[in-house]
Amino acid sequence: MFCRSPMRSLQALLCTALLAAGSWAQAQQVFRVTTIPEEAATEQVRKFTPIANYLEKKLGMKVEFTPVTDYPAAVEALVNKKVDLVWFGGFTFVQAQIRSGGKIVPIAQREEDTRFQSVFIAKTDSGIKALGDLKGRQVSFGSQSSTSGHLMPRHFLLQAGINPDKDFRRVAYSGAHDATIASVVSGKVDAAALDITVWRKFVGENKVDTKAVDVFFTTPTFFNYNWSVHADMPADLRNKVQRALLDLDPATPEGKEILQLNRATRYIPTAPENYKGLEAAGRSAGLI
Repeated sequence: MFCRSPMRSLQALLCTALLAAGSWAQAQQVFRVTTIPEEAATEQVRKFTPIANYLEKKLGMKVEFTPVTDYPAAVEALVNKKVDLVWFGGFTFVQAQIRSGGKIVPIAQREEDTRFQSVFIAKTDSGIKALGDLKGRQVSFGSQSSTSGHLMPRHFLLQAGINPDKDFRRVAYSGAHDATIASVVSGKVDAAALDITVWRKFVGENKVDTKAVDVFFTTPTFFNYNWSVHADMPADLRNKVQRALLDLDPATPEGKEILQLNRATRYIPTAPENYKGLEAAGRSAGLI
């Protein structure tokens, strides 16, 4: 489209909007999806490729899922519009919101994310039975940017009068929830905190022996994960993506597979306000 100059301000605005829409449309030959790497890359591909295939049919364009190396990479990818849709933890959403100046839009979350929890685990013969028993111990979190693997466990520790940086013999960061479990099982650390759904998945798949390693503390609930897009995405495309996520139905074979892989009963709408508590926790813990 060619826009003549000079022109009235309204015409200029309309022209700019049309040019921007055209540029986005050209870029949208491929719709790009990624997630925070809460588990190994191979597991992320297994979990999220089916939803990418589903979105491809719903959006009528090629959809690619590509894992990133770490949590900050997922934040930067959406902030800089290198991807179109990201599965964020609550804290990475907060970080992306701050980093982008409020340009990140959460469009859906699992019903489970309205009442999420973290668990602390330790070897059953370690003598660790309560948070106070962690003093003087080696303790692992997941990624430093993880909501359920770091921010909220740290928040609840501080509420209990325990400062990890002063009271633990060593603080480690595994980078992912599966690695967190492995660090306790192997004895690299005495205890660790992680996402309750990953723990339940490992227990359900018999990947951990609860006679040897088990939960000794479960946190209160908090808001967590969501699917987010950039505010510059055209509203009609954003609405199509949101509708596709909300329409996933566990009564259909495809919906059942996707929701089970995502450890969800269903997706529901969400809003930035749901994550204000996480931002406050991040600031009080000195992580923002």
